[in-house]
Amino acid sequence: MDRRSFARLLGAGLLLPPTLAACGRGSGGSSGDGIRYAWWGDALRQQNYQKALDLFQDENPEIVVQPEFASYDAFQERMTVQTAGRNVPELFWVPSPQVLSYRDAGLYRRVDDLEQFDLSDYTPEQLELYKLDGQLDAMPRSLFSSAFRYNQTFLEEAGATLPPEDPGSWNWASVAEFLTDYTNNTPDGRVGAAYSANNDMCFEAWVRQHGGDLWSAEGRLGFEPAVLEGWFEWWEGLRAAGAALSLSEQEGPDPEWDVVGSRVLATFCNSNHIVDEAEMYPDVTFQQRRPPADPDADADWAFVYLSRIGLYSGTAEDKLADAATLLDFTLGDARLVELAGLSIGAPANPRVLEEVRGTATPTGQELLRLVDQELGLPSRPRFEAPPGSGTWRTIMARGIESLAGGVTGITETAANVMAEINAGVEGSR
Repeated sequence: MDRRSFARLLGAGLLLPPTLAACGRGSGGSSGDGIRYAWWGDALRQQNYQKALDLFQDENPEIVVQPEFASYDAFQERMTVQTAGRNVPELFWVPSPQVLSYRDAGLYRRVDDLEQFDLSDYTPEQLELYKLDGQLDAMPRSLFSSAFRYNQTFLEEAGATLPPEDPGSWNWASVAEFLTDYTNNTPDGRVGAAYSANNDMCFEAWVRQHGGDLWSAEGRLGFEPAVLEGWFEWWEGLRAAGAALSLSEQEGPDPEWDVVGSRVLATFCNSNHIVDEAEMYPDVTFQQRRPPADPDADADWAFVYLSRIGLYSGTAEDKLADAATLLDFTLGDARLVELAGLSIGAPANPRVLEEVRGTATPTGQELLRLVDQELGLPSRPRFEAPPGSGTWRTIMARGIESLAGGVTGITETAANVMAEINAGVEGSR
């Protein structure tokens, strides 16, 4: 989504259809009733967040909450239409590729002047880090990082041990060798890893380790083609060795976890994925650590992703206090995390983060441990995805399919992917 997309929608007279049926106690009202709260996820997340919103409703009966829930892709499509019609929910989650697109569309309202929204839990340094263009508006709701997740039960059954977690031993070459040896020597027919070349967080870790940035401060791809070529080469080497699943075995470039979870030792993913995905295989134990590191990588390649929530700039004045109260509950009440779980990541509010440590499940503890580790490491600045980049992972997926299918080679695939992503970014300017 970019400014030109908005213009096309507006020019076509495409307005928001009647308010979608909401679930929960706030359902049944028009868009003018109560505070609309929009988020995405699966059915389990919907149920858990509804429990938290019901708790808020019990304690704030004068504030009607209207939930608007959708899958991730459907959420973005709906937000595009709502933005065109300027009928945006008062509070809404912000997808990673849309942070600056939503900013450029004027969706955010500053939050540091709202009496009902308490910022005292955050340090001045944190608040400065959270700003976009010097303004505190789209607040982080959670934190997560890149991860190498592995099945500890499978590891023990095979009598195997991961390489030590130090730069000399835990690097891309040694991990490829380990995964290949595991595949060749495990008696149960499992393979080392799911083919995860399209995981954006681990790819960004690779890019930062190789001296680049996923996105530059100027809003463009921040790495050279050789970096992407090296990434593709590593994954294709693993697949050719039989140590990574084929795309057909995992049903596409993005592994279907219910398909691959019982077939692989490891997957490269986001640190928060362990919370929900481990529940699908309750008879085994999952653990995770940072991705492998290039031995020559600068020490400051570490990063955490800030998952944000926005307060709509068009919120009516008579709704601001209620919207701020709900925002404060969303970010500042540990009971929400206890009810909704840690599937969206570690709480960004430092007080809430400490409060949930004692109640987190074992997989939640794994998430918190890895985020703690990442936060404790040197980290250079990280830049948000620019307008026009919203489909970059779809472009990557097409490139991976072309590469794995033998249609294009590594160099050509990398060039095609970067050219298409760059065209989308430039076309939005």
